Amino acid sequence: MNFIRDVTAWYIENKRNLPWRNTTDPYIIWLSEIILQQTRVEQGMPYFYRFFDAYPTVADFAAASEDEILRHWQGLGYYSRGRNMHKTAQMVMEEHSGYFPKKYDELIKLKGIGDYTAAAISSFSANEAKAVVDGNVFRLLSRYFGIHVPINTAKGKKEFTTLANQLIDPHNPGLSNQAMMEFGSLQCRPKNPDCSICPLAISCVALKKGLIQELPVKLKNQKIRSRYFNYLILIKNNKIAFNKRGSGDIWENLYDLPQIETTESISDFELPLRPDFRRLFGEKSSVYCIHGPVKHVLSHQKLFAQFFLVANFSEDFKKDKDWFFIDLEEVEKLAQPKLIFAFFKNFSTLKLKSINT
Repeated sequence: MNFIRDVTAWYIENKRNLPWRNTTDPYIIWLSEIILQQTRVEQGMPYFYRFFDAYPTVADFAAASEDEILRHWQGLGYYSRGRNMHKTAQMVMEEHSGYFPKKYDELIKLKGIGDYTAAAISSFSANEAKAVVDGNVFRLLSRYFGIHVPINTAKGKKEFTTLANQLIDPHNPGLSNQAMMEFGSLQCRPKNPDCSICPLAISCVALKKGLIQELPVKLKNQKIRSRYFNYLILIKNNKIAFNKRGSGDIWENLYDLPQIETTESISDFELPLRPDFRRLFGEKSSVYCIHGPVKHVLSHQKLFAQFFLVANFSEDFKKDKDWFFIDLEEVEKLAQPKLIFAFFKNFSTLKLKSINT
């Protein structure tokens, strides 16, 4: 049985018609690859069109502001991808005269482009013989060949990449890569794949040994941290206070609301008694919870958020240096993490105005 021949034949018969597969333009392929990292095709497709419509060329992308890029990215998560894309586009303009490179050795030097993305762009745009090993390929190879080496270790990544490079057709590596990725996505799915219709079933080690649910192996090596965010709704004269997040924490350069973080959940009775609250607002201000608690899960953190309306605060309260007031009607123009813009979907501008009156 010829593995890559059979996978490619399946791909030609079953592949999805995706826009980035109908081009060799490295810029368009780059857009799709970065957007689809950690993201399902169904979720990422609207974002691909959103970015391509707004920035049809790398020059357009580079000329945009970071705030604008992050606003388009809003809701997709892993916001560092959007920030790195902006830096990449600017590097292409400065170092490659606006021509997006196609070769692996040039691509790997760009910000935010690692081995996987450089291999994908060079393979799909220039047919360079570089294996593209994503989660779908890890799963397919692990099951078919019965490999138990954890995929999220240096040893595992090296072993799977070496194997994938041995398997791809050197005369048409782009097709081989697309075929393995699509086969893993649609046929060799993470849960409950239909092995009865799989063209590789006769020689799949995992199927023979009953290891479909056990492979691939992935080490769990990071503890999930719980955090408690107490957001403060400060409204004055139809303006609301916002906070621009800095570096060194989640949601860098995005906008959320002023907050006080605690080590556990607290009530609207306890919050005004805290020294940090009194330092900001004095002793006359009062609060009541209007939303929450809301659980929001990130890759390595669980956030528990509550939203408190602050009443009777003075306009000259000792606000944090990164807090500022903005018209309620202008809120949607700020790039916000999903937790915050979901709050504003529940509490429209009109509703917040009515709460404040």
